[in-house]
Amino acid sequence: MRIAGKLVPALDRIVTASALLSPLFLTHGRGLAEAAIDVTAVAFLLRSLAALDWDWLHRPWIAVAGLWWGWLCLCSVPFGPFGAGGWPDMMQALATVRFLLFAAALQHVALRDPAPRRAMRWLLAACCLYIAAQLLLQALTGHNLFGDPRFHDGTLTGPYDKPRAAAPLSRLLLPVMLAASVWILRRAGGPRSWSRAPLAMLPLLAGLAIMVLAGQRMPLLLTLLGLLVGGLLLRPLRPPLLVALAAVPLLVALSAVASPRSFAHLVILFGHQLRHFSESPYGLIYTRAVAIAVSNPLTGLGFDGFRNGCADPAYFHAWPPWSDSPDDAAGDGGGAAICVQHAHNHLLQALTDAGVPGMLLFVALVIAWLWSLGYRLARPRAGTQPVHHAWRVGLFAAAFIQEWPIASASAFTNLPLGGWFFLLLGVGLGDAYIERRHDQLRSESRHV
Repeated sequence: MRIAGKLVPALDRIVTASALLSPLFLTHGRGLAEAAIDVTAVAFLLRSLAALDWDWLHRPWIAVAGLWWGWLCLCSVPFGPFGAGGWPDMMQALATVRFLLFAAALQHVALRDPAPRRAMRWLLAACCLYIAAQLLLQALTGHNLFGDPRFHDGTLTGPYDKPRAAAPLSRLLLPVMLAASVWILRRAGGPRSWSRAPLAMLPLLAGLAIMVLAGQRMPLLLTLLGLLVGGLLLRPLRPPLLVALAAVPLLVALSAVASPRSFAHLVILFGHQLRHFSESPYGLIYTRAVAIAVSNPLTGLGFDGFRNGCADPAYFHAWPPWSDSPDDAAGDGGGAAICVQHAHNHLLQALTDAGVPGMLLFVALVIAWLWSLGYRLARPRAGTQPVHHAWRVGLFAAAFIQEWPIASASAFTNLPLGGWFFLLLGVGLGDAYIERRHDQLRSESRHV
């Protein structure tokens, strides 16, 4: 007991420290971010064992996550009727649990106290501003702080040498923009000041302008979707939000002059891909994923099922991929040349990894996360700080757009974007859990 009494506080500090380091490493240091996530997860498990504290297993999303992960692992067994991969894929499926444990550790230990919660908020805001500043610098000067130019297709790379800044920024911007706008709305001028709404638009317009300059279509569209979600839940912010959203076409039009290559990528290339979607790389990849799923509806092909099955000629189909008709199956759907590491869509990834049951369990997991994150967002309790409420709405919106089904995406657990998702998810779950505990304690006190 004495050893456990000393060990638990030490493990608490390790969980908290590694969690607070994760946003810095996700920004710069992918390998270190992986280590921070692993350390957080392992220390959290050891802490639960030392303290005999397994209360976190009672959270509803944990049960759904366990079912999804268990089925994924079963479908990845490299023998019998299961996955087409080998033991490395099986090990990757087993290791996926570390991301679930990372989110649980953030919810129940790392951000349990006010000081770490405040520190995490400031760290996330700082990372958001840093990425945005690097994008703006590259747009103005042609290079980021490290001398990296724009990508060859015209998109901005921010602090990186490849265009992978806009996706995490779209998630980080939502809590930061919404919280900043509500803060201004509450602080600027007097209680009846006409200047509050225009000033509250400034963070929204600045964030949207950066996303337009970045030149990546899906992050911009998902940012707009996230702001719409925010507007539904934040009534006082609706007027400035609507004006900011209405200004997006103007911002895009201005980018044709300020950043023609961003405009070409956002508008011209996007329009071409929509008109010829079935022939575009995304259309061919999605067709191949559906063909794999149609042939393996119960178990998929195990972890990394798309990568393992993509080059198999049995799945070379043109649209529609479920038909065996020679006419419908004419063409090879791009052959092996279109093969990439994942299906570029989380639903299709779940489907090719673990079949229809795996996809349904994944959908149930996403719903369980959103249900937990959404606690008291529509009806905040009396005394809730508006800025904190806006922050929580932003975290909910970030998770919502991450798992929006009609979108191209990186692999579910691929770093850095997968790490950002689980980090923001854990922060949001932690805030929601504290709100729920407040309500439980107040309810108990009334019955005493």
